[in-house]
Amino acid sequence: MQAQLIALDWGTTSLRAYRLGENGRVLEQRSLSAGIMQLPSTPRPIAGQLCADGFELAFDEACGDWLDAGPHVPVIACGMVGSAQGWREAVYQETPASVSALSSALVSVRSLRGVDVHIVPGVLQRSALPNVMRGEETQVLGVLNALPTHDTQSLLIGLPGSHSKWVRAVDGRIEHFDTFMTGEVYAALSAHTILGRTMQRSEAFDCAAFDRGVAVSRSSDGAAGPLSTIFSTRTLGLTGVLSGAQQPDYLSGLLIGHEIVALKQLLPQADAALPAVILIGSGPLLERYQRALDANGFPQVTLAEQATERGLWQVALQAGLIAPLSVAAPRPQHVEN
Repeated sequence: MQAQLIALDWGTTSLRAYRLGENGRVLEQRSLSAGIMQLPSTPRPIAGQLCADGFELAFDEACGDWLDAGPHVPVIACGMVGSAQGWREAVYQETPASVSALSSALVSVRSLRGVDVHIVPGVLQRSALPNVMRGEETQVLGVLNALPTHDTQSLLIGLPGSHSKWVRAVDGRIEHFDTFMTGEVYAALSAHTILGRTMQRSEAFDCAAFDRGVAVSRSSDGAAGPLSTIFSTRTLGLTGVLSGAQQPDYLSGLLIGHEIVALKQLLPQADAALPAVILIGSGPLLERYQRALDANGFPQVTLAEQATERGLWQVALQAGLIAPLSVAAPRPQHVEN
């Protein structure tokens, strides 16, 4: 199948490239450790010129052979590549944000190969404590576009990670989102505080220890907040309740549990019942979030994969970079919890 679009998810630490065919079908994909903070630095020739620009070098490494394989196809990118430290800054678009709004604000940079790379802007939410996202907005919009219209009227979409995002979407638009630095805090506590001194790393997931942490976050003891409860990771170890191997998963449960408890408090009070949740991503982290959401009474949790590819395809389609087709991009594969 002939490629119609090259889509890039270009973040801080990695660059993921997708070669997309008809209807957004993934023909080929690859991942490089060439995020904007660790770009290649060894000069080499590109298009007959000696190049030392890290962005050009990474782009050529990721996509050069695809571009050489046939007629040039449009290129679109999202993520930190559009930040102030990126290849070209794509100014944040303010909420509410839609596919239409983002596609009309693309910023392009001309590569040495003569190919324009179109960069999707991030999203800014103005408030007393502003919030921003870059890359996640494309994933969210990709999921929203693939859902039946009646399913997009009001949704809660979660993107677990170092900086977890929780997005409230209404009528296919990003209306509000909150950020929790849960993953980064967990890494810092484990590696750089006294809590890590008694922890023993294990490849196996101790679900009982994790569930115990989630339960504490929901209890009267948990009302003191994470700054108080996290110390129990150490004291439960010192008193023989938790082994060293159990402590990492207990701490994970505490922090994710506090995140979900806080999330419930942030939901509009007018909502009589907790909303259905769509989690974007893959891997074992989603299992942890599913368990914490279940413990907190969320009635339905659905998983969505390949959100980035679908979102980039939809933005490119709306922007006119690719011709509209009679068949929409493929719907995500959902797994009911």
